[in-house]
Amino acid sequence: MKIIKSDIDAAVKRDPAARNKLEVMLCYPGLRAIIWHRLSHFLYMHKFYLLARIISQLTRFWTGIEIHPGAKIGSGFFIDHGMGVVIGETCEIGNNVTIYQGVTLGGTGKDIGKRHPTIGNDVLIGVGAKILGPFKVGDGAKIGAGTIVLKEVPRNCTVVGNPGRIVRCCGQVMELPEESMDQIHIPDPIEQELKSIRERLLDVENKILRGEKNK
Repeated sequence: MKIIKSDIDAAVKRDPAARNKLEVMLCYPGLRAIIWHRLSHFLYMHKFYLLARIISQLTRFWTGIEIHPGAKIGSGFFIDHGMGVVIGETCEIGNNVTIYQGVTLGGTGKDIGKRHPTIGNDVLIGVGAKILGPFKVGDGAKIGAGTIVLKEVPRNCTVVGNPGRIVRCCGQVMELPEESMDQIHIPDPIEQELKSIRERLLDVENKILRGEKNK
């Protein structure tokens, strides 16, 4: 299938440890999880609910990745490592999305119907991030490692922290995940604020010193 080929290509492009497609097909649990999910989702959409759930639970047992068969996932999807990943029933994921181990795309427990997030195209979600609730994460967004996101993220924005805060947002199109997989060099809003405070203090000290010299 064309969509599975796009998933294989995504792993080869975005993981520097991937030497070739054969290695990815044989050794990557994230790829196995998405292949089996595509089968279970097909069954789920044709109302074979029990069989779909059995396949998803067996996949969880063998890979450590739990994807509800109701979740809708686009092409070029890449789960790196993958252990502990959870994707809820009403989650919708666009094309060329990358997520790392420990990510949860879940609900808050208070919503009914659409309970899980909608992830746009070309989104990168870092290690251990939690995105909870029926809102959208816009195209090209980056979610930093360990971030907890509880509200909508505009397109091409970077979110970090707990609770998640937007630390970078621009109208320009950001690099695609396969071109920019950096989860480390993301601006820290607390560090930036402390730096600003230090600069203001130094400015005040310099003004005081200049005033004393002029006496």
